[in-house]
This record gives sequence, C-alpha cells and structure tokens, in this order.
Amino acid sequence: MQQTLLEVLIQNSGYEENNKIIEDLSFSINQGEIVGLIGPNGAGKSTTIKTILGLLENTNGKIDFINNHTYAYIPERPIFYDELTLWEHLDLAAGVMEIDDAHFNERAMKLVNLFHMEKVIHKLPSTFSKGMQQKVMLITAFLIKPDIYIIDEPFVGLDPMAMQDFLTLIELEKQRGAGILMSTHVLDTAEKVCDRFLLVAGGKLKAQGNLQDIQVKANLHEGSLLHCFNQIVQGVSLHE
Repeated sequence: MQQTLLEVLIQNSGYEENNKIIEDLSFSINQGEIVGLIGPNGAGKSTTIKTILGLLENTNGKIDFINNHTYAYIPERPIFYDELTLWEHLDLAAGVMEIDDAHFNERAMKLVNLFHMEKVIHKLPSTFSKGMQQKVMLITAFLIKPDIYIIDEPFVGLDPMAMQDFLTLIELEKQRGAGILMSTHVLDTAEKVCDRFLLVAGGKLKAQGNLQDIQVKANLHEGSLLHCFNQIVQGVSLHE
C-alpha cells in the first residue's frame, strides 16, 4: 500500500481576503507516484501550488506534509542569488540539507554532466538562457533528493534532450519512492508519465484520477488526455 506523503484540503484560497481564486480542492500525493496538475490558464493551478507552499495568507484549509516529509519546489520562473555561481548554488543547497561533501560532489557532478552544464559551473546563473536556468533549478532539486517534488511547468525552455533527461530522473525518483506533483500544459507528455491527474478549472477540482477515470468523467472512453481535458473544461468560467 502506498504511503501518503501530502494531504491537501483547501476550502478556499486567494490573494485578497474577499477574492477567493480556488475553493473545495481536496487531494493527496502518495509515495512513488507522479500526479499531473492540469487546467487552462487562469484555472487556479499556480494558486494551488502557492497555497500548498504556505505563501498565501488568505487561505482556509489544511496542508499536511505528513511526518514532516521534505519537499523541493521547482518554480516556472527560476530564482537565483545574483552573486552566486551555479556550483555555489548547489553547495548552498547541500549545506542546508546537510549533505556530506563526498555525496555532494558525486551527486552534483553527475547531474551537472547529465544536463551538459559542466562548462558553466563557475558562472552566474543570472547570465544563463531561460533553458539553462531551468536546468539549474532541476539539478538543485534532484541533488537534495526530497520526499516530495512540487514542480511548476518544468518543460518551459528545455530542449528535447534536457526534457528526456528530466523525465528519466523523475522516473528514477518515483522508483525511489518520491511523490511528484507536476503542473504542466504539455498534456501529451503528462498522459505518458503521470499516474494520476488533477484537473482544475474555474478554481475548482473538476476531475481527478487516472486516465480511465478522466475518460469516464469526460464521457470519452478512448479519448486522449487532451480531448478529455477540452471536453471537461468547456463552459467552465475561469478566474484570472
């Protein structure tokens, strides 16, 4: 039986007290599974992630990282310290997570080489392209090996090779027992790699489950995730 790592029960949440963006969202993230958070623009996906991370004060509900499981957040827009190099960012993350030097150097160089970033390890990520910056965020997250990954649009800016490397690592982390919540618009890829889906539209959870569950909800029993997505969100008003 899969162990539950994260329980989410959001009654409502938003950026202003009288303007709730999402409401009535309830789901869990379990050990060894990839869960795709999908929905149209303005549906409330980013608000959901920010609520889970505890970044919104105007929230009613409960977010429970059971047994204090660790997590890593990979944002859509990379965030860096302007004065730190790529290697110094990795060293800082390793220090925070108390990774010993031997494991740090081995893990870090393996990831740096995998993403073909060895020539820029002593350069500032603030000078990198969007795709290279995204790679730095991925390398940092995979370095610390958390119990839970919370990933917002990971494919933005990645070239096909880097995308494949990312998917390979995610699958390995799933086998290790990590739980992964991944928000994405790339539905054809999500259909192939995710075990379950959370479809948010109009600030509410409109469907959840595996592909077969989503197909039943959409009344498209052989439909792709994209076709089911379009069927379910039709006529649903969106929040900005």
